[in-house]
Amino acid sequence: MSSGAADRELVEPTTSFEVPAAEDYVRLNVGGALYQTSMQTLNKRDTMLKTMFSGRIPIRRDTEGWVLIDRSGRHFGLILDFLRDGTIPLPNCRYEVEQIMNEAAYYLVQDLVQHCSNWIAARRGSSTKLPTLCYIPSISTKEEAETIVNHTTKPVIKFMINRHNNKYSYTVQSDDNILRNLELFDRLCIKFHDRIVFVKDLGSESAEVCQWKFYGKGVLRAEVSCTSIVYATDKKQTKVEFPDSKIYDEAMCILRYEDPSLCGRCGGDCMPSHSHISHPIKKPYILVAQPTHSNQTPGIP
Repeated sequence: MSSGAADRELVEPTTSFEVPAAEDYVRLNVGGALYQTSMQTLNKRDTMLKTMFSGRIPIRRDTEGWVLIDRSGRHFGLILDFLRDGTIPLPNCRYEVEQIMNEAAYYLVQDLVQHCSNWIAARRGSSTKLPTLCYIPSISTKEEAETIVNHTTKPVIKFMINRHNNKYSYTVQSDDNILRNLELFDRLCIKFHDRIVFVKDLGSESAEVCQWKFYGKGVLRAEVSCTSIVYATDKKQTKVEFPDSKIYDEAMCILRYEDPSLCGRCGGDCMPSHSHISHPIKKPYILVAQPTHSNQTPGIP
């Protein structure tokens, strides 16, 4: 396929009923994407492409002789590969397979339509047995945290909360802010549990009261501490804050370290498969209570 079609001069196409010889190569302009293939490939199966070059319907060409086809050229190379070989390895993404199936249906490549349909049916049948839930491990030691961070390919968000770590009295809004941090953690879990590993740290080995840590590729990338000491007139107090915008920004930034082998469109495995019909990803089954607090961070349902 060539990318030079984008700079081609727009001209009025011509129409003809010319039938190329069986040994000839044909130049195809499919939605601006340029392909070359042989008539032998196009005639292998009883498809619309074979009919196009049978002389029964007119062929539209530009001034350089490229046959014009008004379809997207994104998956046309896979159509040609299927005509050549009789099979193709499908990408492990449901959206891509559905697009390929639509193109195959347009060109009347029925075997490829069936191939895609079988892939989708196998995936859909396995993925609808149980609802997707969420699993959040609770830890209490640094060793447990390191084990989780070092044994996953996903980003990790560790939320440490231990109200009993306080040496002083809390300010008036601290208890409410602790609850707001906890509810934000729950909302993030519900929204991103299939892309990020969430861990709740009970803080038995830390002096912190409320703290967020963000890991990517096994490395600490960011940290947000929500606790500070303030001085009243006669005593010290612990103040817990709720920097929701900063926490949400760091959560979005940590997605940069997401495993590239997972498809961002459907959540499927993008690694090459040895089977033409791939098996669905088994997502973790997690249990999270829905938050009930009325104050929600913008952008999180």
